[in-house]
Amino acid sequence: MQKKKLGILLSTPPTHPNLTTVARLCEEGLRSDVDVYLYLIDEGVKGLTDGRVLGLSKTGAKLFACAYGCQQQGVPTGNLDPNIQLCGLVVLSNIINGCDRFVAFN
Repeated sequence: MQKKKLGILLSTPPTHPNLTTVARLCEEGLRSDVDVYLYLIDEGVKGLTDGRVLGLSKTGAKLFACAYGCQQQGVPTGNLDPNIQLCGLVVLSNIINGCDRFVAFN
């Protein structure tokens, strides 16, 4: 049987309570043997250096960040965790279409 897939979009900065909610949702999905795909966009890319996001990549979540969002928000990408993929909206579209459930935190 194929594993369930959960896609999550985060567009708010790390100071917003959404990041804590997203991190907990991702952790619960991973504990439940669900493939978790997290896409950071807009101010969400500011979370790329946040321990809550980095911890998710180490526990099995698949992390993606909008390259254009990083440029617009002034987020340096030179020393990104190698488990985080910089990409564009085509990847987000594929996540939305390929997951059993998709939720957005804006």
